[in-house]
Amino acid sequence: MSDYLEPPRRYRQNEVPQERKVVKHSGTKLNKLDVFTLGGMDIPFFAITIALLTIGLVMLFSASYPYALQNEGSSYYFFSRQLVFAVAGVVVMLAVSKINYKLLKVIIKPLMAFTILLLLVVLVYHTDNGDFKRWIPIGPLTLQPSDIAKFTVIVVMADYVSKNFKKMKKPVHGIVIPVAILAVFCGLIYLEHHLSCTILVFCIGATIMFCGGSDWRLFALGVGVMAAVVVVVVLNPEVLMNYAGDRIKAWLDKGFDPRGLRWQTNNSLYAIGSGGFFGTGLGNSKQKYLYVSEPQNDFIFAIVCEELGFIGAAAILALFAALFIRGIQIAMRTNDKFGALVVIGIVAQVAIQTIFNIMVVTDTIPNTGISLPFFSYGGTAILMLLFEMGVVLSISRKSNQKKV
Repeated sequence: MSDYLEPPRRYRQNEVPQERKVVKHSGTKLNKLDVFTLGGMDIPFFAITIALLTIGLVMLFSASYPYALQNEGSSYYFFSRQLVFAVAGVVVMLAVSKINYKLLKVIIKPLMAFTILLLLVVLVYHTDNGDFKRWIPIGPLTLQPSDIAKFTVIVVMADYVSKNFKKMKKPVHGIVIPVAILAVFCGLIYLEHHLSCTILVFCIGATIMFCGGSDWRLFALGVGVMAAVVVVVVLNPEVLMNYAGDRIKAWLDKGFDPRGLRWQTNNSLYAIGSGGFFGTGLGNSKQKYLYVSEPQNDFIFAIVCEELGFIGAAAILALFAALFIRGIQIAMRTNDKFGALVVIGIVAQVAIQTIFNIMVVTDTIPNTGISLPFFSYGGTAILMLLFEMGVVLSISRKSNQKKV
């Protein structure tokens, strides 16, 4: 691969390429003409993203207005704020899609340092939300560093693997070093009392390692060790922080404090069961009337199932699956290993997070407090998610796919 950042450009016949001015920065040769990328973005991926975002906004309003009226004094409280971030996110997505994604290589070290700094700051300066240390207050808004950490881990791991691709079969380069990188981020996120995001970040990193060529035998051994740890923790939940241990106890014992820690999960199951095959109709959920606590966030999919039924929920899951499949196709058509791994990391994040959220809502795993992409309320989350979609679209331009 050339040391120069070549733009994904096709010159017309008899067209003479302009002379390039090269700027050296942090060991990367960057052409000034390569800041913006040319070519058509992947329209199907863009359309699926907009479809999920639109449906998510509709369902957010439907699920949240009783809770918003009761607790915030306005039925539109969550919807209006989410709409602002969604519109801003779409603008950011379209802008990022025109920027050469290889510029990410230039800012990897500053991005990593900035993310770690935020993860440290939130431990000492955060909103008053019990034992949870997840949000940094910034005026009337809040910033969740873990949402930024997800993207940072993707970029850092993709850069490491692409640079050490031929060494990934070796234990040190293929397992020890990347796991050490993940341990830094996962450790800081765990200190926030954010176990679900800790697991998610580790899974994203592990996915990039596996796709990057880590020895499958060592990888399988690591997965086995992790599975053994999970079994030990489930059998001995007291080894975890109080909130996490109590949630595991509530998950194992279905009759455990049904009006306490199982209140939200039980009502989630009632909502799903009430929806049946065709649903009660958009806006007709009963469980959102202060039975499912904070229905605008982690348990919004339960309200989706109640109002849209099995058919509607299956259609939404099909859209998530289509987004993942199209993302993998973009990655496979990208000749640059770094770009391909970034796409794999981003779509893996959406897929894993979606699976975990649905497993929580259906009581398949303990309540981990993980949000549903495009649907759950969260300004930082939706803004970062759409930013990541913009990165995928930028890489899709480089893969020279035909416009659809």
